[in-house]
Amino acid sequence: MKWKKEDIKQYVQAKEYIDTIVIPLIPFHLSQDNELEKGTFQSEVLSLFSNEIEKELTGRVMLLPTYHYLKSVNKEPEADRLNKWVEDVQKQPFTHIFFITFDSSWKKNEQALNGTLLWLPGVSSGDLHSKEMHGVIRNQVEQIVELIRSYW
Repeated sequence: MKWKKEDIKQYVQAKEYIDTIVIPLIPFHLSQDNELEKGTFQSEVLSLFSNEIEKELTGRVMLLPTYHYLKSVNKEPEADRLNKWVEDVQKQPFTHIFFITFDSSWKKNEQALNGTLLWLPGVSSGDLHSKEMHGVIRNQVEQIVELIRSYW
């Protein structure tokens, strides 16, 4: 399920079956021209990746809106904000919270998060529409889906 009206209507009717939340974490910045293309590409890839995970685990997972943050900031206040999201999410019957990101700096603050961090090595460039890229994404999606299932 995704964060859209039709899916939310279904969620309300079947919430006892949907126990897992996935929250993509994507850095944002415009200050460094040499990083813009890489950052936007990773954002597109993570969005595609998150949607594929949701598709694979339909009926059990809800994909929340992407959490955007400034890349250069201290992650501690961001972890606090994310934990506020989790606090609100846990008012519903969700028992598994996953944060998914290419940003390795989250690993330093992983313990502060009230959920499980899924850090993926980032793909810095390429053609999103190429067979090779789809193969890489497909392979990683399969591995992450298995990891998420292991928590159930």
